[in-house]
Amino acid sequence: MSNQSNGNSRRGFITKLAKGVVGASLVPNIITAADRKRSLEQLSRQKDHYSANDNIQIALIGAGGMGNADADTAITVPGVKLIAACDLYDGRLADAKKKYGSDIYTTRDYKEILARKDIDAVIIATPDSWHKDISIAAMNAGKSVYCEKPMVHDITEGHSVVEAQNKSKSKVVYQVGSQGVSSLGNEKARQLLKDGAIGQLNYAEGFWARMSPFGAWQYPIPADASPKTVDWDAFLANNTKRPFDPLRFFRWRNYRDYGTGVSGDLFVHLFSSLHLVTGSIGPEKIMATGGLRYWKDGREVPDVMLGMFDYPQTDIHPAFNLSLRVNFVDGTGGTNYLRMVGSEGSMTVEWDKVTLYRNKAYAATDDPLLQTKKAQDSGKQYVYERKDMLPPDQMEYVAEKGYKGAHFDHFYNLFNAMRTKGKVSEDALFGFRAAAPALLCNDSYFQNKIMYWDPKNLKTVNK
Repeated sequence: MSNQSNGNSRRGFITKLAKGVVGASLVPNIITAADRKRSLEQLSRQKDHYSANDNIQIALIGAGGMGNADADTAITVPGVKLIAACDLYDGRLADAKKKYGSDIYTTRDYKEILARKDIDAVIIATPDSWHKDISIAAMNAGKSVYCEKPMVHDITEGHSVVEAQNKSKSKVVYQVGSQGVSSLGNEKARQLLKDGAIGQLNYAEGFWARMSPFGAWQYPIPADASPKTVDWDAFLANNTKRPFDPLRFFRWRNYRDYGTGVSGDLFVHLFSSLHLVTGSIGPEKIMATGGLRYWKDGREVPDVMLGMFDYPQTDIHPAFNLSLRVNFVDGTGGTNYLRMVGSEGSMTVEWDKVTLYRNKAYAATDDPLLQTKKAQDSGKQYVYERKDMLPPDQMEYVAEKGYKGAHFDHFYNLFNAMRTKGKVSEDALFGFRAAAPALLCNDSYFQNKIMYWDPKNLKTVNK
């Protein structure tokens, strides 16, 4: 197979039409010359072979479920090697040696990881309450960073991470781990919106559902969990002191001291995608409601949350509204999407697919009021209504077979930026602007009030 066809396979889309012939006004160019050039460049880099001295050597800080998923993906990028892992539970360190090799270095202390000269970058997959401290310490130590979302645990922490990145930009790369930002689906949606496929944006909505205990954060508790196998004091070093509690350690997302609830875990993905597609820097008004409806297992955060957000007009986009919802008791099964509604159509955006819908004409043939009016017509007059050629009501852009997915792309972008001194799609500033409305959504819920935010100057507003 030629490099050209391989390149198109990497970043191309297959267009599947629901019916009919697509009108030229609805469909922009699917693969541009720039896309092809980028595809071939990426393919070429992927075929490069790196010597041991050229490998990007990484360490994992936080070897739980998400940390392992991140590390598993990161080491599939050519020229990347995992050489160390840090966790506060001994069982995870033992598992890391079994999984990644007995020669990797393991420790409970992340500062030992940052002190090593042979580590180029770290993956931070700790509880949210540690993101800020470890991110800043890593950048100050000259390490590039992949930090899981949300970038920070509290709205007051964002500026310090942005400042740390600005000070170390010439030395390190910092990327927040909302993988969808690097996905084919979001990239295609951004192009379609820019090309006017749905007209002027006026409304967006996002949905995320889960129905399994694991998906609802009821993570398993190891049988050997104890103060001997868990460094509980280190876990609480920057937090409220409490007696050892394995639920708080292993199911930390359920507790406000360490996690950021459904908003910080899931809404932040939707904010990241929306901001990438639209170019927005964030909303100015945030409202939330919800409740703890099903998972009454001692958790402190809701399992159902609804958020509403006002986005102001900017030079890049018109004013529009956003509604988001999450629930952990979904009988239809786990699913998620971002839907954007415009003056001429709408699109549903997923990480590997975009579906376009054409708005119906005002006098839609299935409108019951219109049908009633026709039924009342005497029918004595003859009117010839010549039919138009119409584009399809629905069409899909689907990632071609073999697409490695957003998770791979996100890590590929990070390591490529490290090698080329380039930019990533979700740096600290982007990450803060995605995290801020998610965190303010929590503040609105727990304080039972509307929150106001200045997305340009990154500060809350009192009204």
